[in-house]
Amino acid sequence: MPVDDLRQLLRGLPVFPDSMPAFDTSATPGDPGELFAEWLEEAISAGVPAPHAMTLSTVDDGNPTARVLILKNLTGHDWQFATGSGSPKGRQLAAHPHAALTFFWPAVGRQVRIRGAVRPLSSDDGARDFLARPPGSRAEALIGRQSQVLADPAELDAALAEAYARVEDDPDLVASHWTLYGVRAEQVEFWQGNAERRHTRLRYSRTGDTWSKEMLWP
Repeated sequence: MPVDDLRQLLRGLPVFPDSMPAFDTSATPGDPGELFAEWLEEAISAGVPAPHAMTLSTVDDGNPTARVLILKNLTGHDWQFATGSGSPKGRQLAAHPHAALTFFWPAVGRQVRIRGAVRPLSSDDGARDFLARPPGSRAEALIGRQSQVLADPAELDAALAEAYARVEDDPDLVASHWTLYGVRAEQVEFWQGNAERRHTRLRYSRTGDTWSKEMLWP
């Protein structure tokens, strides 16, 4: 497609849904986790596909990198996700234990942005998460070669077959590298879109165990 045609195609795409919910910042709770839970429930009710999907952004030698993962839980100030500690993101977090999370719910014109320090949770927490995964997901994780170069798809088929057999033989088998991580939020921003571009942005900032709130210009 010619560049000019692509430009026109992009400019013609809708940005916001026909209607979006109001966002009364004066009625928000003191803890951003409570507001996040409310927004998540509303995204689910609005039929947002995979509303628990989030973009995890980390740093690799000073360069940002991002991918989409699934939120596993929210407890206290910890937004939780899981991956292998030897994966690229696991190694990046070991070297630079800070990350950003971004949720985007287009059906309601909302985003939530989270920044904070990341810590691995206990091995028991990681094991419980691993065993809650479907057998196919456990088998894939057992291989432990995420993002390595794949020379031949037949190698993947053979590795998966072997891993499936291990899962069937030992249903309680847990990959030793599987880790549940918690992002302890330091800032959480709630962004509500507006068709007239009068977007509403509310940022929570944490000092110790206390949260402050402030509105931001669009």
